[in-house]
Amino acid sequence: MREGFYIGTLFVHYYGVIIMSGALLAAWMASQQAKKRDLDPEYIWDMMPWLLVAGIVGARIWHILTPPASMVEVGWTTQYYLTHPLDAINIRNGGLGIPGAVMGGLLALLVYTRQKKISFGVIADSIAPGLAVAQAIGRWGNFINQELYGAPTNLPWAIFIDPAHRLPEYANQAYYHPLFLYESLWNLANAALLLWVARRFTDRLKNGDIFLIYLVVYPVGRFFLEFLRLDPSPIGTFNVNQTLMGVIAVSSLIALVFRHSKGSGVKGSPVADESTARPFPAEASDEDGLSPDQGNQEAGDEELPSSSEAGAIEGP
Repeated sequence: MREGFYIGTLFVHYYGVIIMSGALLAAWMASQQAKKRDLDPEYIWDMMPWLLVAGIVGARIWHILTPPASMVEVGWTTQYYLTHPLDAINIRNGGLGIPGAVMGGLLALLVYTRQKKISFGVIADSIAPGLAVAQAIGRWGNFINQELYGAPTNLPWAIFIDPAHRLPEYANQAYYHPLFLYESLWNLANAALLLWVARRFTDRLKNGDIFLIYLVVYPVGRFFLEFLRLDPSPIGTFNVNQTLMGVIAVSSLIALVFRHSKGSGVKGSPVADESTARPFPAEASDEDGLSPDQGNQEAGDEELPSSSEAGAIEGP
């Protein structure tokens, strides 16, 4: 199976095209969700390059720290990467981990929201459904590269893996579970669930709830799919990815339950400081400088929000 195409002398990998397509669709979805939360969608497009760079860096670091067993066997260990910096930064031969991508993106998002004084929870909720869709699309890059397949099987939907891409101990096995497909479908289901919950329970959700639900659903699916994976990332006797997914799912569920057990119904403002954040276009002023709700008021008669209302935030 061809893994890419040439533009002149430059070889473009289908995997990269697929990843970027997913990222652009995710950004568009996030911008639409931001509008529904009364937040300027330009924030999404403004932060996208930073999230992409941080996500790629985080994904590579995660791979370096947790290389799969098959790479360790041939000498591509964490120690090797640390002593060969050029190989450590060379991502053209693969080696990106989704947990690291999410953590890197979250770190960049935290810095961005603090700098712009907007709610981390609102932005994270806006991004979550699109993030799940981007992951679903990105997994098809694994299909192109013939990677992320599961245990051998004779099921009707089994996929054929070329001998060059098989693990040595399974050299005589031709058909395998399409693990990438299972995870792709799980991510699509996650995205649909998040969109439904956001629409159905708007009056009961707090800022950050949708992202917490994402952090429950995705790890649960990934946890169980790891049982089918032939090439896990072990640290000692632990499958580090599976263990991390279990910890994240349980922790996020506890956080979700705990924050609603308090009985607080305050959702908070989409901006941490309304005096400095960009206004949402729908609230932009008319020619006389007043919003639609203020059109019948004199400028001097505006009722200003109190400092406590302007700074109200519900964290993630």
